[in-house]
Amino acid sequence: MRTPETPVNTSRETLPFEQPYAGRRVLVTGHTGFTGGWLCSWLDLLGARVAGLGLSPLTDRNLFETLNIAERVSSHMGNINHPETVNRLFESEKPEIVFHLAAQPIVSEGYSDPYNTFMTNVIGTLNVLEAARNCAATRAVVCVTTDKVYENREWCYGYREHDRLGGKDPYSASKAGSEVVIATYQQTMAARGNDVAIASARGGNIIGGGDWSPNRIVPDFARALEADAPLVLRNPSATRPWQHVLALVHGYLVLAERLLADRGAVGAWNFGPEDEGNQPVSALVEALGRHWRPARLEYGTGAFPEAHFLHLSSQKAKSGLGWKPPLSFDETVRLTGEWYAAHQAGSSDMKALTDRQISRYRALLGI
Repeated sequence: MRTPETPVNTSRETLPFEQPYAGRRVLVTGHTGFTGGWLCSWLDLLGARVAGLGLSPLTDRNLFETLNIAERVSSHMGNINHPETVNRLFESEKPEIVFHLAAQPIVSEGYSDPYNTFMTNVIGTLNVLEAARNCAATRAVVCVTTDKVYENREWCYGYREHDRLGGKDPYSASKAGSEVVIATYQQTMAARGNDVAIASARGGNIIGGGDWSPNRIVPDFARALEADAPLVLRNPSATRPWQHVLALVHGYLVLAERLLADRGAVGAWNFGPEDEGNQPVSALVEALGRHWRPARLEYGTGAFPEAHFLHLSSQKAKSGLGWKPPLSFDETVRLTGEWYAAHQAGSSDMKALTDRQISRYRALLGI
């Protein structure tokens, strides 16, 4: 296998799943967020005509401003909880493909503000799907949810798409609720509109450069190094399906391409790492120390309950979509550490570094 250090062909050649995006009108909700920034950057490299709808970034440092996303997309600031805002955007932009990423994505925030968490993750998704089925131009929608939509039984094997949904905390429950809305539109409501093809994408824990969200291990690691302060680990033995944000963006692009071509792709799809990507928090922290620099550690008690073990089965995506992310766990952490180290060193062009990492990932896929 080639490694991230392999020389990259930076030509405009595209892989088959990328070919439909050139010149296509694409809407990304949540374009001001972490994953949205990486998705917009990849779509921009492919020549898509991207529009975005999202809230102003919630953190002082954020990928949206670091990469100047607003200069490369038709950027709209607005709340998906307001149906009139969503409807106006669909009317003006007429998107052919929609990636619905906008959400309240933080588990801890769900405990402090459950109402907004349910409103955004359930009603916001309803608003997007209702606008999509009433827009004649819209042909495919990928709704991004999470691995936490499953009723967690602390199983040692990966959850599959037909396993029971559930959630004991507001974030997980709201995302499971959004899956019910998505299924309703897949099974009955789309046919009562433009017959848009809809799928949900359930991803594992993502890491990568440019995430500054609170109560996430990699941003907490970065803040601890900057402040020369200890990194407090709440649950170092908790196992999560870690993967690079580009692996999920890759999955979303593959899934939307398939929705355009084949209605058999309508449904739910898991996107998780190979088994070696299922690692405890302590292993992630140790790897970040190797590929960046070590943090001083302290151990504390979490303010809210967390699942101990989460694991997804992605066999359906691998066999049905041909989605095979090329990065190992170690390579995933290497790219993440490289991005944050450059940012901390004051790099003047983080966009160029981000584009190089996308090109590096694409090279590992065969370009």
